[in-house]
Amino acid sequence: MEHVLFDVEEGVATIKLNRPDKLNAFNRTMALEVQQCLDRCAAVHDIRAVLITGNGKGFSAGQDLAEIVDPNGPTMTQILSEHYNPIIRKIRELPKPVIAGVNGVAAGAGANIALCCDIVIAKQTASFIQAFSKIGLIPDSGGTFFLPRLIGWQKASALMMTGDKLPATDAEKLGMVYKVWPEEDYEAEIKKLMTTMAGMPTKALAMTKHALNYSLSNNYVTQLELEDKLQQEAALSYDYREGVDAFINKRTPEFKGE
Repeated sequence: MEHVLFDVEEGVATIKLNRPDKLNAFNRTMALEVQQCLDRCAAVHDIRAVLITGNGKGFSAGQDLAEIVDPNGPTMTQILSEHYNPIIRKIRELPKPVIAGVNGVAAGAGANIALCCDIVIAKQTASFIQAFSKIGLIPDSGGTFFLPRLIGWQKASALMMTGDKLPATDAEKLGMVYKVWPEEDYEAEIKKLMTTMAGMPTKALAMTKHALNYSLSNNYVTQLELEDKLQQEAALSYDYREGVDAFINKRTPEFKGE
């Protein structure tokens, strides 16, 4: 691939945005390559967890504006309908945990792609910017959906309208980020987390993700019914039997994601 590094090791797929000279700003090629990687992650059983991160100093600066002003470049309609919206849907529908490893600045669509992931981890020097208002646009890539649900209406509204830069440590305090690690610990800690996630009962995690997706629109009665249905399915899985047997016999479970 031209602008994405893709690697699979010990059940973990790493999708690394790779335009470091542009702070991993998205162009059409990179967006379509990310989609290809997500499709592969969905199709390969042995991939049990997915990490999306950036190469170099940034996670992603969002859309490459040079592509927008290029008369031969994609239209805004194409950028949303063909680039970003499919990425968001694929992440949310992928039946495996997707972790965003925010290693530097995450701005615009780059920030919102990170925020739609199941778990967001950040390096202490990272930052988040809803940069859209700075150029007369509105937040896209699911930003107006996910951010208010993560940190509340008032904070989300202010960040989107002001375009203020939010340091990772402040993002953690607001509930936007799960954990923030110092630069010297970041690589080791994220590797440890990904190893843990790849060893979890993937099928149950996929059902948890499915339930969380629907919790954003269901009332509590409908959500209880969905939990009932999914729990019955989870109870038929190999990993459930393995987990119970390991607990009873006081040993470490060996989940297969089945």
